[in-house]
Amino acid sequence: MPKDKQLQQIQSIEDKVRKLLSKHAEVQQRLVAAQEEIKFIESLLEEKEQQIKNFQNQENIVKIVDTIAGNTANSTELKLKLNEYIREIDKCIAYLRD
Repeated sequence: MPKDKQLQQIQSIEDKVRKLLSKHAEVQQRLVAAQEEIKFIESLLEEKEQQIKNFQNQENIVKIVDTIAGNTANSTELKLKLNEYIREIDKCIAYLRD
């Protein structure tokens, strides 16, 4: 086999290896970006789930207040006080989360 042909084959192999390495690096970058996006979406999902739980708790408390309170004056006062407590608890939860 002539030396020129061997050199051409070696150069061809080197070019293919370079292209392969370049594509590998590109795929690795896309993988890292996708993993970061997954983490971000998971954190959003967790936050939304927590918000849903908070809303469900508030709804349950309002139902309890409606059931317990007999007259309108006591009901309104009790709702306001419970809403105030809920806001304080939400603030504490947010503070602890940070």
